Amino acid sequence: MTSDSTNSMSAATPSGRLLITGAAGALGRVLRKAWAQEINGNGRWQHLRVSDRLPLHDLGAHEEQVICDLSDREAMEGLLQGVEAVVHMGGQAVETHFEIIRDANIQGVFNLYEAARLAGCKRVVMASSNHVTGCYEQGQFVSPDMPAKPDGYYGVSKLFAEGMASMYFERYGIETVNLRLGSVIPKAEDRRGLSTWLSYPDFVRLTLAALTAKDVGCLTVYGVSANPNKWWSEAGWDKIGYQALDSAEIWRDEIQDKVFPAGSLMAQKQGGSFLGLGPFPKSV
Repeated sequence: MTSDSTNSMSAATPSGRLLITGAAGALGRVLRKAWAQEINGNGRWQHLRVSDRLPLHDLGAHEEQVICDLSDREAMEGLLQGVEAVVHMGGQAVETHFEIIRDANIQGVFNLYEAARLAGCKRVVMASSNHVTGCYEQGQFVSPDMPAKPDGYYGVSKLFAEGMASMYFERYGIETVNLRLGSVIPKAEDRRGLSTWLSYPDFVRLTLAALTAKDVGCLTVYGVSANPNKWWSEAGWDKIGYQALDSAEIWRDEIQDKVFPAGSLMAQKQGGSFLGLGPFPKSV
């Protein structure tokens, strides 16, 4: 955990309840482990509510479990009751059939924001994705204010989430930081990763900064480590107080020759492997 805990939070209070959706997933587990010291009287929040579709069997003493499917509107309204802030890591995480993405990432995001409105929750940290702009050419420098170029249904669903965040801020005052996350994995795996890698510690720092910064409005930032060859702007980092500390350069010699097939969209566009998925059958 970093010294970012000196920041104050405009929505949550030290006695408040923080919700992490997708708590059984890889990123949810990273956050739960990192934030254990922030819960149960030792930090900002007295309660950590964790949610996923299936039961979690590794709950900490500070964790309150609520099983919930994002596509179930009534269940989502119950999930958000008493919640001061949400870190939304739930949903379909890779490119697949539209129907699956629709239920989890489109219907699910609507359910989340409507439930937040009804519950009076005023801060959301949204796991968006670099795949919102995945059809820009590799090597092109991209900032959050540039037009979206999604690389698939998944990217489109994250663009929808960013639009929903904007509308719920403008109409209902729910603040959101959209995190266009890069490759959040233990180590960079290929040449693309030299530009897109986001370390677990930097991911934790980024998410905590987005959660605790004051007066963010509706803000979109890229989530990436301090990679010298990164493709994405640092715009907005100063507004939330995020500083990347890690770099994929330590693996350059090991991975710089690991590339996608020459001439393929995977090798040309920033979305990488997602551009090799689909089209999909009509039904699943």
